[in-house]
Amino acid sequence: MTEDHRTLALLLFSVFVAVTLAITTWAGRNRRGSAEEFYAGGRLFSPMENGFAIAGDYMSAASFLGISGLIAELVRNCGRFTLADVVAARMRERPVRIAVGTSSVTVSVLYLVAQMVGAGTLVALLLGGDGGAAQTWTVIGVGALMVIYVSFGGMRATTWIQIVKSVLLLGGTIALTVLVLLRFHGDIDRLLLSAAEHSGHGQAFLAPGLRYGGDWTSRFDFISLGLALVLGTAGLPHILSRFYTVPTARAARRSVVWAIGLIGGFYLMTIVLGFGAAAIVGTAEVRASNAAGNTAVPLLALDLGGGAGSTAGTVLFAVVAAVAFATILAVVAGITLASSASVAHDLYASLRRRRGGKAARSEVTVARFAAVGVGVVAIGLGLLARDLNVAFLVGLAFAVAASANLPVLLYSLFWRDFTTRGAVWSVYGGLIPAVVLVVLSPVVSGGPQSLFPGVDFQFFPLDNPGIVSIPLGFVAGWLGTVTSTEAPDEAKHAETEVRSLTGAGAV
Repeated sequence: MTEDHRTLALLLFSVFVAVTLAITTWAGRNRRGSAEEFYAGGRLFSPMENGFAIAGDYMSAASFLGISGLIAELVRNCGRFTLADVVAARMRERPVRIAVGTSSVTVSVLYLVAQMVGAGTLVALLLGGDGGAAQTWTVIGVGALMVIYVSFGGMRATTWIQIVKSVLLLGGTIALTVLVLLRFHGDIDRLLLSAAEHSGHGQAFLAPGLRYGGDWTSRFDFISLGLALVLGTAGLPHILSRFYTVPTARAARRSVVWAIGLIGGFYLMTIVLGFGAAAIVGTAEVRASNAAGNTAVPLLALDLGGGAGSTAGTVLFAVVAAVAFATILAVVAGITLASSASVAHDLYASLRRRRGGKAARSEVTVARFAAVGVGVVAIGLGLLARDLNVAFLVGLAFAVAASANLPVLLYSLFWRDFTTRGAVWSVYGGLIPAVVLVVLSPVVSGGPQSLFPGVDFQFFPLDNPGIVSIPLGFVAGWLGTVTSTEAPDEAKHAETEVRSLTGAGAV
C-alpha cells in the first residue's frame, strides 16, 4: 500500500471515529442526569432500534440469540438496570449483588480484552510498519474512547453508536458477500474447492475434524466451546442490560425478534466471507499478516477491490477496516457501560446504601469513575493478550458468563425453593472454576501461542473450561440451596413469578 493510499485509508478511518464522538456529544447534551437515563437511555428506544443495538452487540461475537430470546421478557419484567436486579428481587440483596456484580465485571473485562486485541490488529494492518507500536497505541486509544462514550453519553450514546455500527457492518458484509459470489459467478462448489486448494490442507479443509477432531481432547474442547457460546448468550451483562432500554416487556421481546433476523443473516454471510478469504487471499498470506488470523476480511476486501496497488482496493480495504473498528468501538462502549453499572448499582450500592435523588446522582458519578477503572484494566490486559485470537477470547468470556451468570438467573426465575446461599454459591461455584481452569489451560502457558510462552504451569488440557465449569455452577447453586438453613420466601417467589410473566409492577 502506497503512502498516498495509506493517507486516504486513514482519512476514511478517522471519519467513523468522528461520527461516534459526535453522537456522544449529542447524547450528552440531551441527558437528564438520572440513573434511568444513564443506565437505560430513559427507556425511550423502539423495538426496531433496540433490535439493531442488540444485533450490534452480538455481531462482534460468535453466537446467536438462543436462550436470550426465551428469557428476554422475564428479565425485562423483573429487573431495573442490571442482572443482579433480577436475582435480588427475591433474595437478601447485599450478598447477591456483590456476587453477581463481581461476575458481571469479570465477564465484561474478558470480553473487552477481545475487542482491544481486534482493534490493535486492525490499526496495525492499516498503518503498516511497526505493528507492535501501532497495536499498543491503538489499545490505549480505544480505552480512552470507550471511557469518553460511557462517561459523557451513557446508554443513549452507546445505543445510537450500536445502531449506526449495525447498519454499516451489515452494509459492508452484504457488499463483500456479493463481490465474493460474483468472483466465482455464484458457484458455491467452485468457491469451496478453491478455498480447499489455497488452504494448505487440501480436501481435508472441507472435511469435519480438521480443527477439533484430531484427538479426544480437541473434541471435548469443541463441545466445551459450543456449550459456552450457546449458553453464555443469556449471561452476558451488556446484552441483558439492553432489555431495559425499551418501555415494555413486549417491546423487549420484539427487539429480540429484530435482532435474531439481523444476526442470522449476518452469520450466514460470514460463512461466505470465511471461505472467500481462504480461496482468494490464501491461508499463508493471512497468517503472514497476522498469526492469529484476525485480518482475513480486510485483506479479502483489498483483493476484491483490485489489490494493494489500486485505489478501489485501498478504499474498500479502508472502509472495511474502519467499519470493523467502529464495531469494536461500539461494543467496548456497551460492555464498559454494563460493567460500570455493575460496579455502581450492585457493588457500590450494596456497600453504601442511600435513598432519594442524591443517591441516584451519586451512583451515576461512581459509574463514571468505574468506567475509567475498567478502561485501565482492559487496556493492560489487551496489551498483554494482543497476540491471541479474537474469537477465542470471546469464547472465554462466554464460558464465564455461562458458568456464573446463567445458573443463578435460571434458578431465580424458575426454582421456587432457591435461596440466597444457593444464589451466591451458584455464582462463585461457576466463576471461580472457570477462571482457575483458564489460568491452568494451554491458553495461558505451555505453548508458543500461549499468553506466557516461556513458562509452563498448564494442568487443564482444554482451551475452553465450559464443559466443566458450567455444570459446576448449576451443582453449586443446588447444593447451596439444599444445605441452606434459610427458608425460601414463597411470597417473594410468587410476586416474582407474577411480575415476570405479566409485567405487573415492572419499572
